[in-house]
Formats: sequence, C-alpha cells, structure tokens
Amino acid sequence: MAEEVDVVVIGLGPGGENAAGLLADAGLRVAAVEARLVGGECPYFACVPTKMMARAGDLVADARRAPELAADTTVRPDWTRVAARIRDEATDDWNDQAAADRLTGRGVQLVRGEGVITGKREVTVGDRVLRAERGILLNTGTAPLVPPIEGLAGTPFWTNREAVRAKTAPESLVVLGGGVVGVETAQVFARFGTRVTIIEGGPRLVGREEPEAGDLLGKVFEREGVDVRTGTRVERVAHDGAFTLGTTGGEITGERLLVATGRRPNLKGLGLGAVGLDENARALDVDGNMRAGDGLWAIGDITGKGAFTHVSMYQSAVAVRDILDRTGPPASYRAVPRVTFTDPEIGVVGLTEAEARDQNLPVRVGRTNLAQSTRGWIHGPGGDGFVKLVQDAEWGVLVGATVMGPMAGEILGALSVAVHAEVHVDTLSTMIYAYPTFHRAIETALADLYDD
Repeated sequence: MAEEVDVVVIGLGPGGENAAGLLADAGLRVAAVEARLVGGECPYFACVPTKMMARAGDLVADARRAPELAADTTVRPDWTRVAARIRDEATDDWNDQAAADRLTGRGVQLVRGEGVITGKREVTVGDRVLRAERGILLNTGTAPLVPPIEGLAGTPFWTNREAVRAKTAPESLVVLGGGVVGVETAQVFARFGTRVTIIEGGPRLVGREEPEAGDLLGKVFEREGVDVRTGTRVERVAHDGAFTLGTTGGEITGERLLVATGRRPNLKGLGLGAVGLDENARALDVDGNMRAGDGLWAIGDITGKGAFTHVSMYQSAVAVRDILDRTGPPASYRAVPRVTFTDPEIGVVGLTEAEARDQNLPVRVGRTNLAQSTRGWIHGPGGDGFVKLVQDAEWGVLVGATVMGPMAGEILGALSVAVHAEVHVDTLSTMIYAYPTFHRAIETALADLYDD
C-alpha cells in the first residue's frame, strides 16, 4: 500500500537537503530519499575537504616564501596531519547521522535507499511506495566521469573521493585532466612533496576560463615543479604496482593516477521514462521555476546550470517557492560565480570574453595586473594575478569578470553584485575603493575599459 506524502525529494545533496527542510518547515509532509550520504558530495569529498587541503597547501607555500620576506624557514610538510584533520572534521558516518538528525528534527521522513520514479508523482524505494500529492523534487547530482581509455578499467586509479581520503602523500601522482579538480589537487600534493604530472588534452589548464588564467597558472605550476603536459592525449593505461600511461607525448609513470576528466549526471536508473523524460540526457530541462514536468522539479548539477553547491542552494529556494505556490522571481543565471581554489585563486562571474563575443555582444575589455597594484607589491611573492572586466559597450554594464590572485574569490564579491544588478560602469568608476587592497585593482581595470 502506498504511503501518502506531499513531496518526495530524491537526493539529499545541499540543495535537496535544504529544500526538504524548508518544505517541512512550511508544514508539508516530506519524504526525503537518499541511498548514500546526507549532504551529498560537497561536505564529504568536494567543497569542504578539498578546500581544507588547499588551505594546508597555501600555508606550506607561504612558509617557503618566508626567506624572501623575512627569516630563513625550514619547511617539512606532513600530509598525515592534513589527512587526520580531514577525517576528524568530515568523517562520513558522523556527518551523515548529524545531517539526518537535523532533517528528521524538522519533521522530514528520511527514507534510505535508491529512489525510482515508477509513475506520475510516485516513487518506489525497495518495497516501499511513496505517493506525492504535490510532486517530486530531484537532486541526484553527478558522479566522476571515467573515460574509456584502454587498460584503465579495473586499475586502482583515484577519483576526487580517493584523493581526499589519502592517508599519505604519494611519491608521484599523474593527474588526468587540467580542470578545477585536477589543478586544485595537483597543487596541493605537489606542495606536500609529491612529484606531480598533469595531462591535459587542451592547449592550456582550466580551459573554460579566460586564457590569461590558464597561461598564468601554467607558469605558477612550472615554478612550483609541477610537470604540465598540455595538448596531450592518453591512449592506454597499465598498472603493475605503479601506473604507466602511453600518451601522444610519450610514456608517463606515477605511483598514483587521479582521473579528473569531468562529471556525469546521476540520471540512469532513476525511472525518468515513467514520466516521459530521457535518462540518457546530459541534463534535465527546467523552466524558471525549476519545473521539469507536471509535478516534477529538478535542481542542482542535473539541470546543467552550473555544478556548484551555491547554484543548487539557489535553485532549491526557487523550487520551494513554486511548490508552495508562493510568488518570486524566476531563476536567473546571468551572474553565476565560480572559484578555483588554486594559489593564486581564480574567481569568475558571468561571461568570459570569448563567451560574450560568441553571443555577438559589443565587447569592451579592461585589464590590470594585480601584482603591479600597491597591495600586490606589498604582498610580494605569491601575488601573481590580474583583474579582467568584460563590458557590454552598448549598455555600459559588465557582463563578466575574472579575478586571479590572492583571495580572488573574496574580491569577486563586488563584481558579482555589479554583474547581477547590471550596475553601470560609470557608477562603478565613481566608487571609493579602499587603499591598499587587492579590491582597489578593480578601479584600475575600470579605467582601462575607457582606454580600450
């Protein structure tokens, strides 16, 4: 016999967890289905532990820079301490139970298992059938994408999950993929003494970002001893105690291999065919209220609007409003921010220059070298970076911005407001920018817009 509820939430990543709690707070009967960990990828394997790793690596780098600024310092980084801290603060079972307790304390019914859509507004979990009067909210996230390279399957390669769980830093590590996960992890382990090689098929690292960002990161990595192989394709993999990769640039060996070649949506086996949707799709089409169909909402990575915790949380609030028949603005993705937590950080909001030109916008670009700012000079070693602004010259507003440098993600905040609120550059140019800060470099980049 079916159990009657108001809403079934399948997948308790950050957005799903947030939505389930908000809906229960509003008095709805909510069943939340999760087969793995409450909280999803972010607190266990992605956002939180990886940034703890990056913070530890930054401290090591700053200590090594000390001789250039002050007294001589000997640095003997110990990865085991970092690993212990990650396990202490992100122990799966403890955090999972704590998150589950928070949800059930708000009145959410937590159902453990794989949820499958078996009909309109109907979800089956094992031998239980849940019937949702208002509908189903999907937040099933993504999983690491493993490319079909000859010999790779069956070897003990790492994904981001195994890298986070590493108890010791390996002697050598080959990183397959120069995107966000690849570059963040590569730099961390390199700073803890691992010999790191990155293999990237494209012409530069972080290929989605401005070319200046990839070029500068490549120079930083070269300075730090990371071997970057761009324009290189892996043809085969072998493992015999260590990994040997046959590539278009010759053989590369390493004790460990990290596969960081992207993510795939968790849609297969979800039963989307029961509601007329394609489980082989790269993403679910949703409208401005996050509706994927009648009585069906989707949020998070599976919508293809940005695989970020902050996007999932934002979408969850939009979906909850719609489920509760409350009014509010539809979802807008004009000013989605993202940060790559390398050193220097890369913060981006809105469009890159190439994306703006692809949309046939009348583009004007302003730039400044962050290291040449007063704060950059004060910072000294490790102050590499830039600010790049992309303006719609017809409307006089910013449509995108990139900041690369120390604390770039924090500097990005002002530019995110500017892009989101469509603040005219004349207004931005007449602001007072605190001195001496990295933030003040925005003013110099704005001045360059007028000289373009």
